Amino acid sequence: MVNERVRRCMLRAGLDAEALARAAQVSAKTVDRWLRGDVVPYPRTRHRVAGILREDESYLWPGVVDQAALAGAEMVAAYPRRADVPGQLWTELLQHADRSVDLLAFAGLFLTEEHPDWMRLLLSRAQAGVRVRLLLGDPRGANLAARDTEYKISGGVAGRVRAVLAYYRPLARVAEIRVHDTPLYNSIYRFDDEMLVNTHVYGIRAAYTPVLRLRRVDGAYFGAYLESFERVWGSARSLPDDEAGDSRAGQAAGGAA
Repeated sequence: MVNERVRRCMLRAGLDAEALARAAQVSAKTVDRWLRGDVVPYPRTRHRVAGILREDESYLWPGVVDQAALAGAEMVAAYPRRADVPGQLWTELLQHADRSVDLLAFAGLFLTEEHPDWMRLLLSRAQAGVRVRLLLGDPRGANLAARDTEYKISGGVAGRVRAVLAYYRPLARVAEIRVHDTPLYNSIYRFDDEMLVNTHVYGIRAAYTPVLRLRRVDGAYFGAYLESFERVWGSARSLPDDEAGDSRAGQAAGGAA
């Protein structure tokens, strides 16, 4: 059976059998045998070809890759609290993003308050052509009000959202900003193929709940959270000009999502 995935990836990369063979350090006849499905490359060669074609091994040869091992490889690190995430990691991941930056939270005000370079880097990434999507809680929404009740901070979460929207408003020309009224099960911070997921626990503020660091390999973990982001994004609404405001009210109510 023809390996259509390898064939199409070769076409996309502009490589014929001889060109791929030279790059992979094998014979053109060997590449032809891969394409016919007669043989599968040895692990080291699979890794080399995947790099040449800019695809995962699990996509090119799904039948021979240990899916459980790939899923485990996506979990780079886990931190018991958001405060335990190395401080420089947030801006390092942002600085190296060259395709997509996605943020889903109610506020995520800690990024603008605790990381002086965050806004400058976010603006520079957006101006460089990176797709930046900021998805924040709707200050008028029922779910933000419910989180206020849960934390017992009397409007503090909504205040933090208005504060962070004031920070992000100047980016509206180069970034997409929407507000959502959905239950926030996790805050998601995606930088190309890297992701930080701040899990949420009832009654405990986000600063004190676990964070997962993921790196996309075959998408077992990464894909689930990315799909969640896309679903919330699809149900969210654009932010009208009169909703950002310039208030910094509620910034003292630390730790909200």
